[in-house]
Amino acid sequence: MEKEYQIFGIRAVIEAISAGKTIDKIFIQKGLKGSLFQELQALLKQEQIIASYVPIEKLNRLTKKNHQGVVANLSPVEYHNFENLVITTIESGKVPLFLILDHLSDVRNFGAIIRTAECTGVSGIIIPKRGSVSITADTIKTSAGAAFNVPVCKVDNLKDAVYYLQGSGIKTIVATEKTDKLLYDVSMTEPLAIVMGAEDVGVSPALIKLADDKAKLPMTGEISSLNVSVACSVFLYEAMRQRIMQTL
Repeated sequence: MEKEYQIFGIRAVIEAISAGKTIDKIFIQKGLKGSLFQELQALLKQEQIIASYVPIEKLNRLTKKNHQGVVANLSPVEYHNFENLVITTIESGKVPLFLILDHLSDVRNFGAIIRTAECTGVSGIIIPKRGSVSITADTIKTSAGAAFNVPVCKVDNLKDAVYYLQGSGIKTIVATEKTDKLLYDVSMTEPLAIVMGAEDVGVSPALIKLADDKAKLPMTGEISSLNVSVACSVFLYEAMRQRIMQTL
């Protein structure tokens, strides 16, 4: 956890939330009690902030300060409202190009993806609220600052996000080895969302089933997969190539 974005103590966390700061992660000691803690719990419920309840040893590893049973991580950037971003993107007149990241875990890979997304005109990146990377100081550094330019949305459920995109006229393509179709054989000129999965497990079966199309990268080497940020770059630049060719 990056120290510059770390806050600790029940009152400090309450004040940060009340001031409108975006809480990325919050860790609360199991069994914590007291009126101030109850005030924090009520605020978390009101703001729909998900907390992780952990042993005190976990908190002691996060900080040597007097944490009072609560340690939180502030997000370095503000996350965007997903539905609002989709609407404003469509209304802008530009052909939407969204990126959905299914439970990516490495913050540096995330930063590299954001950097490529900024270079290829991605309208926004969508990640789940739980079990996924968030924007950290390392993410920003790896993105070369692009994290300040590319809208990122956290959603409760990626399936619901896909349904919303499809209902808004935006096609979804899943990057998966479970297809015979190469990415070069798939049209990417229309409003589009590309779904990429974590390196170890890929895209979840539920999202693959929902997708309008599936595509894979051609592979001739002995290694069966690419780093997810590299694979993502290939997909995004193919989308960019097709869109440029369409205008010629």
